[in-house]
Amino acid sequence: MPVERINPEGIHRNSAYSQMVILPAGVRTAIIGGQNAVDKDGNVVGKGDIARQTEQALRNLVTCLAAVDAGVEDLVQVRIYILAGQDLKPAFGAWMEVWGQRLNPPAVTGVFVAGLAHPDYLIEIEATAALPG
Repeated sequence: MPVERINPEGIHRNSAYSQMVILPAGVRTAIIGGQNAVDKDGNVVGKGDIARQTEQALRNLVTCLAAVDAGVEDLVQVRIYILAGQDLKPAFGAWMEVWGQRLNPPAVTGVFVAGLAHPDYLIEIEATAALPG
């Protein structure tokens, strides 16, 4: 049984996210901890630049997915934490560059927060993926 992405009638539809996702029994899942703008050497990329930080966080997310033979199309839920006061548009643009025109987007939650784990972080992205068979 495949993963179901559902957008019930009577709820706003958006091509960037699904309202609900149902995972079949027994599906292997990957829970990916918060990815931020740190490169492989531990350096913060794009200090003060939400678009560059989002691009790096998404690169890290894609790297995690690739480690388990998955891709962004396997994402079923994404949670995005954005430092309060940041403009969401550049971060959304970076997400859409990665997601592209794929169908069946994940369920997405975006939250503005007072602070993240490091004072230079502007965004953090965590996700859950249903791993391919």
